[in-house]
Amino acid sequence: MNQKKIVLIEDNADNRLLTQAILESEFQVECFEDGMTALDKIEGSKPDLILLDISLPGMDGIEVLKHIRNMQSLKNIPIIALTAHALPGDKENFLRHGFNDYITKPIIDDIILFETINKWIPQGE
Repeated sequence: MNQKKIVLIEDNADNRLLTQAILESEFQVECFEDGMTALDKIEGSKPDLILLDISLPGMDGIEVLKHIRNMQSLKNIPIIALTAHALPGDKENFLRHGFNDYITKPIIDDIILFETINKWIPQGE
């Protein structure tokens, strides 16, 4: 079976390692710790889905999202906001910016993470 590929853009090393450890049992995971590095390398990586932290150094997740949506080869890739912003209205705000979905950090429930990802990555292809 061809493993689906997820790109994780997360600046916090602990969050990045934890999320990668959770996901790599089912997905191929490529990690970047900032938006600029990710944008330089992501186009050639052809992910099935992107998990994108909002609070990144230099260029925040919303700005990174806008750049990805302008890349012809990646504009239709599902992008899930990965954020500690969990106030009422935050989810709607991120969806309005063009994210496909939203997961709050820290990730304490693997099931929610997998359910959200599986909603956007068709299985069995």
